[in-house]
Amino acid sequence: MQNLTRLRRYKKFLTFLSDSGMIFLKGGARQRMNSKPIAVFDSGLGGISVLRRLIQVLPEENFLYFGDSANAPYGPRPTEEIRSLTLENADRLFSRGAKALVVACNTATSAAIDTLRERYPNRIIIGIEPALKLAVSRHPNGRILVMATDATLREKKFATLMERFAEHCEILKCPCPALVEFVERGELEGEALQKVLKAELQAHLTPAPDAVVLGCTHFPFLRSAIQRVVGDSPELLDGADGTAKETKRRLTEAGLLRTGSPGKVELVNSLQTPEIFALSEKLLSV
Repeated sequence: MQNLTRLRRYKKFLTFLSDSGMIFLKGGARQRMNSKPIAVFDSGLGGISVLRRLIQVLPEENFLYFGDSANAPYGPRPTEEIRSLTLENADRLFSRGAKALVVACNTATSAAIDTLRERYPNRIIIGIEPALKLAVSRHPNGRILVMATDATLREKKFATLMERFAEHCEILKCPCPALVEFVERGELEGEALQKVLKAELQAHLTPAPDAVVLGCTHFPFLRSAIQRVVGDSPELLDGADGTAKETKRRLTEAGLLRTGSPGKVELVNSLQTPEIFALSEKLLSV
């Protein structure tokens, strides 16, 4: 009877640890878990800009990248649809054994990160947001231009972020939905791109901004083209570095860092065409 009571208490203790996200693994079980991939998800190919930084910060980790290019762009879609797509893709990635999920998409983060964390309370889930805090810290009382998708700029998450820093600087919102499709086509330079950039940005360049926040993970691939339009003076900032460092911090805290040989990267896309995989590999090496 005493042994049965102890067993029940032990089971309750294990349940508490699991529900708290503090379940401990030993020996081979921990090594196997540590070797599981970090899943990186985006509405298309933009999240590869975050993946590149993750690889630099965590070179020994294995990564599983999923781009939902078949449904890109997410920006013009209703919030509920973005949330549904994000949850569906997160389910798929966790079912493949991912030890953590990086939502490398500002739009998906804005629409679904809270719902994701409610569904997976014991999982490591990291989102991304426009690097507004960084821009304000570097340019106090400055003029900050935020380029993003319509969905990112309309969501409550960005409104809260903007309200938090509005008293410290002038913040200008600039929706640029068409830019996502340029990256999805692999069109990172050219006259057509410059024309769209000038049309979107021209109204915000007088006076010149002190910083331009690239609030969509697709946009860092267009950095050179954007810089030519806004000029040399504004600093271009994105959230990839902060997301990569937060991922490392969370994995370290959970004891889930992989050590040893360099990790591997697996690229998966909902389009499943040779062209999309060739472009994914090209963007990863840019």
